[in-house]
Amino acid sequence: MPDRGSGLVRSRPALLVAFAFAVMADPVSSVAYAVEAALRALHGDLDLLVATMGLVVGIIALIVLNYRQIIARYPRGGGAPAATAEAFGDGWAFLPVGALVVDFTLTIAISVAAAASAAIAFFPALAPWRTLIAVGLACLVAGVTLLGHLGRMVFAALTLAFVVTAAAVLVFGLFAEPSGSAAGASPAAQAGGASGGAAGIVPVILAFPVAMALATGVEAPSTAIAELDELDDDGRRRFGRLTLWLTLGIVETLTLGLAAEVAQLGIGIPAGESTQIAELARHAAPPALFAVFQLVTGLLLLSAASSSFQAGPGLLKALARGKDGKEDDGGALPGLLGRTNSRHAPTRGTLLFAVLAAVLGAAAGGSEQTLVLFYAVAVFMSFLAGLASMAVFSHREGRRGYFAMNCAGVLIVAFTLVVNLLRGLPLASVAAALVVAGIFYWMWTRAGRPRGLHAAAPAGPGRGPDLDTERSSNAS
Repeated sequence: MPDRGSGLVRSRPALLVAFAFAVMADPVSSVAYAVEAALRALHGDLDLLVATMGLVVGIIALIVLNYRQIIARYPRGGGAPAATAEAFGDGWAFLPVGALVVDFTLTIAISVAAAASAAIAFFPALAPWRTLIAVGLACLVAGVTLLGHLGRMVFAALTLAFVVTAAAVLVFGLFAEPSGSAAGASPAAQAGGASGGAAGIVPVILAFPVAMALATGVEAPSTAIAELDELDDDGRRRFGRLTLWLTLGIVETLTLGLAAEVAQLGIGIPAGESTQIAELARHAAPPALFAVFQLVTGLLLLSAASSSFQAGPGLLKALARGKDGKEDDGGALPGLLGRTNSRHAPTRGTLLFAVLAAVLGAAAGGSEQTLVLFYAVAVFMSFLAGLASMAVFSHREGRRGYFAMNCAGVLIVAFTLVVNLLRGLPLASVAAALVVAGIFYWMWTRAGRPRGLHAAAPAGPGRGPDLDTERSSNAS
């Protein structure tokens, strides 16, 4: 199938770069707060930070392997909801759908809060207005989203800029002298080695679920490939898989590199209104690079928020009645959620997510480290549904190797979810996801249980996913 793109995205390589780096904005931006969240959960013990983040990226690698199967099976998008519906029935698809709605809302709230923190780390005088800045940024990004699709190349450029700038900070960090004192670090961390070995296993097990915020967005290629109208099914599979591997490689390199350097340089829990990666850049890089790094970090975080501002309302639009002027289109949600403005942006859905994110941000005082305690739970519900579905398919098709991998993924994701829930606060996220799923299910039954809703996938403004997703006969 010939490409229908234009300009810079006519060629396949350029399209791949634009797609891949735009889609990975969410997990890459999570690096800005996930490492610090892990250190806080470790009570400042720098000795255990690398081990904790190593466990996190290992789990993400296992999830990537499983989602490679989902992409192969659903090359037109659909992700976990499509897999869950096919494996267990259409009604069960609302569990991952509800989880994704909560995840998108939290992603927006955390991203704008982290962007506010990046600005405050550079301009500490802004600290008293943290909450107002975070809420204002949420409204600003929502307004920009209503102007229309920002384009893959914009998101890709911001993600690439962050990757390059972060790599430059890491290079300077190789030649930096250790900090004289790690602000906020625990005595164990300052003593060094006291918490290693078997004694460190329990703190790592208790801390790593907090840092699983890094996993949010890993599922994005499985749904975003629906937007690749330029490609046929085989092309979408290739792009989706390559994006998964690129995301894993970049996120793993940045995460472990940052964790190793903050541990080596003694950059502990930041004091005052700063962030850990800001303190690393301030300590290791020249002032000009530090300024650029803070600017790029903030813009990337706003891009991650904008991405969820497209995906969340796009998901609601796909589930709404009356899409494209057709009343009998298999939708279940109120038709007003499917209405778009002149720029094809779902207006009411965008405003709904803006209000929810603003309320969450205000309740958390604009602090991403407060919100992150509720994060990475809803998306793990979606992971669990998707991986369990693939285990069912592998068992039915007699693929023992895949079945073993799927079961390992289910067990590790379930363990991560349980440990996270034992912390107490994430129960609120699960409850919210179940409430959303229940409301959607009730609306679906009232609409007569229309077929095809399970294939609804997050999409950009003005684009709904193909509700009649085909399953490839040669899925592997």
